[in-house]
Amino acid sequence: MNSARAVFLDTASLDLGDLDLQPLRQAFGELVLHPASAPDEIAGRLREANVAISNKAPISAETLAQCPDLRLILVTATGTNNVDLAAARERGIAVANCQGYGTASVAQHAILLLLALATRLPDYQAAVRAGRWQQSTQFCLLDFPIVELEGKTLGLLGHGELGGAVARLAEAFGMRVLLGQLPGRPPRADRLALDELLPQVDAISLHCPLTEQTRGM
Repeated sequence: MNSARAVFLDTASLDLGDLDLQPLRQAFGELVLHPASAPDEIAGRLREANVAISNKAPISAETLAQCPDLRLILVTATGTNNVDLAAARERGIAVANCQGYGTASVAQHAILLLLALATRLPDYQAAVRAGRWQQSTQFCLLDFPIVELEGKTLGLLGHGELGGAVARLAEAFGMRVLLGQLPGRPPRADRLALDELLPQVDAISLHCPLTEQTRGM
């Protein structure tokens, strides 16, 4: 790909000033960088490109029809729902994504949100800011009952890299983890249908790809 022309559509979505683009510059003959690309700008920017690089910028079938030289789409994220995969396949354009790059961060964030809900952290933060704690006669603030995660059950929809990492953290808190059957996937003995899963869990966390079957879940 040393002679290929690559166009990065949305560098600002990734670059906080510490993004090293040197490997990309070495990989391609020409690297064109755009901090962001509006949907109506994308086709024009990719028209003479051999490689498209996108984090979240959408690449539609209509765009692909206007890019005869495009051979590869690199998605700098795990999900590829911003690319019309069927149209890319029809035109022989390969699509690659990044797997496992943010597993620990995503799992940590999911547990952070679960803890915030269980401990009513937003409610207590608001109460402290309003002076409720300082006004308490016994220096206690017990307005919002909390829930301990130990002994509770977490349902997971999606048990790949991300779901597996969340499951391990949840189990470290003493939670039981149950796995749900994803729509459109072959049934598995270790997965529960949604109508079986939901009555048994105290919380549910989604870690599945966005597809037509999972949209709206």
